[in-house]
Amino acid sequence: MSKIRKRYVYRLVGRIMVFLCCIFVCVFAPQEYAILEGLNFFKKLSPFHLLWLIWCVDMFLQLVPVKSSGDHTVGTIAMFDKVALGSQKLFANRFRPMLEKINYPALRSYVISTTKAAYKVYILWGALVAVIGILYFNGAIDKMWLFMIAVFFYVCDLICVLIWCPFRLIMKNKCCTTCRIFNWDHLMMFSPLIFAGGFYALSLVAMSFAVWLVWELCVMLYPERFWEMTNVALQCSECTDKLCTQYCQKLRR
Repeated sequence: MSKIRKRYVYRLVGRIMVFLCCIFVCVFAPQEYAILEGLNFFKKLSPFHLLWLIWCVDMFLQLVPVKSSGDHTVGTIAMFDKVALGSQKLFANRFRPMLEKINYPALRSYVISTTKAAYKVYILWGALVAVIGILYFNGAIDKMWLFMIAVFFYVCDLICVLIWCPFRLIMKNKCCTTCRIFNWDHLMMFSPLIFAGGFYALSLVAMSFAVWLVWELCVMLYPERFWEMTNVALQCSECTDKLCTQYCQKLRR
């Protein structure tokens, strides 16, 4: 198992623990969820502040080129070891161009097809979030349960990476490293919180939207960084993350 995959397994265990702790708070101390109201974020410290900080750091690491293992010349954050290539491929320091001349018509076709697939996911997810909104505004769930849905999605995010991803059925991508929507994760996680209002929820939604916007702009401006036929680093033979559950040794020879 690669170092990055081990790290993701540990993170999944940590997210499950967070989810269980949030359920515990729901049952025994639901008043703690008052932090979601208005500006209560600034009135009293709670464990939810730590969770907010973890989420913000995760999103910040998607907005900057993080130093990769063995890279001593490029990168802005030396204190962090390695972030998955799938999340960082939008940056120039992770781009390794092919020796051959780029086939721009093929690149354009790839970008169009993957973007169409991506926005099918966007529409489906938007429909799911709309259902959640309907439940909230009809009183079936409250802000606490909006938060719990977001934390549940937080766990599901790494299940998609490590075990099975339903979005592959639409995207047709072979692995997370080549995934067109890798950095959509936080926007998808926090989208239910848009109905909650308050600084805590809306700050997370706003930052996740910023991550999504930067990603989409880079797809438009630097599409060659997102395709394995133009970026050598994305090819199976060069993979070091080994996050793919269908990892095949033959492809790496």
